[in-house]
Amino acid sequence: MSEVTPQQVAQAIDARAEAARGWLMDAIAFESTQGNEAGVQAYMKDLLNSLGMKAEYREISDEIFEDPEYSHNENELSYEGRPNVVGVLEGTGDGRSVIVQSHTDVVPGADWKEAFDPKFDGEYVYGRGAMDAKGQVIMQTLAIAAIMDMGIELKGSIEQQVVLEEEVGGNGALSLIRQGCSADGVIVGEGSSLNVYPANRGAIWFRAKTFGTPMHMGRRFEGQNAIEKMMEAIRLMLIYEKKIIAESANYPLFERYEAPVQLCLGIIRAEGWPSMVAGECMLEGGVGFLPNKSMEEVKQELYDAVMQTEDQWLKDHFELTFPKLHNDSYEIPGDHPLPVTLNDAVTNYEPGSEIFGWNVSCDARLYNRLADLPTVVYGASDIQEAHSDNEKVAMAELVKGAKGLALGIINWCNG
Repeated sequence: MSEVTPQQVAQAIDARAEAARGWLMDAIAFESTQGNEAGVQAYMKDLLNSLGMKAEYREISDEIFEDPEYSHNENELSYEGRPNVVGVLEGTGDGRSVIVQSHTDVVPGADWKEAFDPKFDGEYVYGRGAMDAKGQVIMQTLAIAAIMDMGIELKGSIEQQVVLEEEVGGNGALSLIRQGCSADGVIVGEGSSLNVYPANRGAIWFRAKTFGTPMHMGRRFEGQNAIEKMMEAIRLMLIYEKKIIAESANYPLFERYEAPVQLCLGIIRAEGWPSMVAGECMLEGGVGFLPNKSMEEVKQELYDAVMQTEDQWLKDHFELTFPKLHNDSYEIPGDHPLPVTLNDAVTNYEPGSEIFGWNVSCDARLYNRLADLPTVVYGASDIQEAHSDNEKVAMAELVKGAKGLALGIINWCNG
């Protein structure tokens, strides 16, 4: 088949839709939190092979811990027995290639007792990962299966990547990039409500510490209270938040957001006793930023903001580090052929689809920043479903998304 119409794509997707719902529910049943991904990865490898792709494990070396882009976290585990999965559908070699990628790792179910007991109510599939991001993995699988079912000979190759550890910063994607993966375009699956995002906000987590002099409360005024010093630091950080919001207003692709960036205060702890002046206080939080600022600029600006204090003790007893998540921002032009080709295809099934920037970060920035690959984000449902106690995806939207993706891939690879 040399030419394909949107209607033919829709028919091929619809023929597989019920099977795809089963694949999704099977995948959700694996409690694939960090360190427990082996089962769902084996399932995806077998599924891709059964559909006719050449799928294999791509092992992750523990040497990745030393990579400067590695996202360190509090649950670091060996990668032995925890591989990525990569499936390939070869093209003839004279077209544009594409990577489609998403992740099977999920956040814990927490208090949601049925998180890994998937349900379908006739409209929505419920379960941890239904939207973030097993639903996106299955949407991509459905799209590629339909392309194969139609017998289309693609000029460019498709590589489907099913990765680990997106939830802690993208270490699975980082491993594949360091192993040399490449393509003419990358489509990362996350909940975009079927919009096409050629740019993402960045996010960096920080750890601030203030140091005082521990002392009995009866002599409070003779000491320096680390909590009070942190209060001053927080005041100045929130002033910086207003500054970075103002400097990011109306940035291209992000104009629709009133506050596309933010500073979040997430965790605060102090040592001591109720009747003792605190000797140390620790604050952890994050800063979101757009491509108008580099990550190094944000680090320096946050430190400089606190150094505006008139409190010399705080200046001399303040520490700021960035030991955990460090997701950079990224952008490609909205009129680049990749987002335009994909969005043109999607609008056949979702006329309201638009091209604009996403005020969330994900694996996409790694492919663009580290591998210099044109990258977009596209998927079913909305990010508000992520990590919720009632996470769900509408099957009709997932199927519609697969239609747009399949046609977009065909037009990209054969364009």
